[in-house]
Amino acid sequence: MFEILNYPEVIHIIFLTLRMTLLSTTISAILGIPLGLLLERVNFLGKDIVVAINRTLMATPPVVAGLVVFMLLRSAGPLGNLGLIFTFEAMVIAQVVLITPIICGIVYTATARHGERIRSFGKTMGANPLQQEWLLVKELGNEIFFSIVTGFGRAMSEVGAIMIVGGNIRFHTRTMTTSITMMQRMGEFEQAILFGILLMIIAFAIQMMGSLLRKRGQKPYENY
Repeated sequence: MFEILNYPEVIHIIFLTLRMTLLSTTISAILGIPLGLLLERVNFLGKDIVVAINRTLMATPPVVAGLVVFMLLRSAGPLGNLGLIFTFEAMVIAQVVLITPIICGIVYTATARHGERIRSFGKTMGANPLQQEWLLVKELGNEIFFSIVTGFGRAMSEVGAIMIVGGNIRFHTRTMTTSITMMQRMGEFEQAILFGILLMIIAFAIQMMGSLLRKRGQKPYENY
């Protein structure tokens, strides 16, 4: 079935893709969720500009993000001494640059819409400021989960940035999306389609698992 890739290489590509996607999504969630909450909570001069910049970054073209990371990590760049260019770590960094503004923006929008009402409810119930913030996070669980799923989907389907900083090196930085691009250029459309179907199945399975785990951990709450 796979004339270009042998099965050990296919397995390696799949696991590399999953490891990169899950790691970059986790890091982006750790950064983006608190930033989104903080951006809504704190008022400062120029906040509207910061929000506008974040919304612009949410639509950053992958090749632009990849180019920026490449310029930073290349041997002549400011971070060139780290030796990260054309590595797994470089691809994760590029994806974090892409995904973090998306998660931050979605969390900020949800918090700006519902935060005041939820905090007011917590205050009337005698909750202190820390408890109010925890209540906010719990009640916005669906929105936060949606932001993570959106970031995961962007990471899973991304090709431009990781191609630039990773180089699509066999058994090193070759992922499912870069493999599809390579196969298309070589005219191996059957293999490209098969990889595409496999990519969609894996993405669907992981997101369904996340959704089921979310529902299992969800507690009934009152509308207020």
